[in-house]
Amino acid sequence: MNKAQFIASLAPHFNDSKKEATHAVDVIFDTIVRNMVKGEDVMINDFGKFKKVDRKARKGRNPFTGETIQIKASKKARFLPAKGLKEHISGERKLGPAPKPEPKVVAKPVKKAAAKKAAPKKKKAAAKKAAPKKAAPKKAKKAAKKRR
Repeated sequence: MNKAQFIASLAPHFNDSKKEATHAVDVIFDTIVRNMVKGEDVMINDFGKFKKVDRKARKGRNPFTGETIQIKASKKARFLPAKGLKEHISGERKLGPAPKPEPKVVAKPVKKAAAKKAAPKKKKAAAKKAAPKKAAPKKAKKAAKKRR
């Protein structure tokens, strides 16, 4: 699952608003990253722990030449899954039902809606008149090809 698919799966919980779901995902990721940059661990119960790890300088080997090289010290992100997540993945503990999105609140249309319905009928009529105009040049082109 990529970020777009993740947002699409969250959208029903935000009244089908991908914009709000995207904002929520961005805020969560931003908060995790900012705390990790500070050096703080981010622990989410029954999910896992995000932490920043300092790696020491060490010696390594170039795989092409076999030459020994010095690898610099670095800082890496590490995720440690929590016991609850491990149990769910291994099948030791079953997942409960997925949370259902809240029902949508449907606003009742007001009397002005009847006036709006008349306008689209006119547009449909105009669209129907425009369609035959487009068909005429195609017939003329086919006729010209047959004459050749």
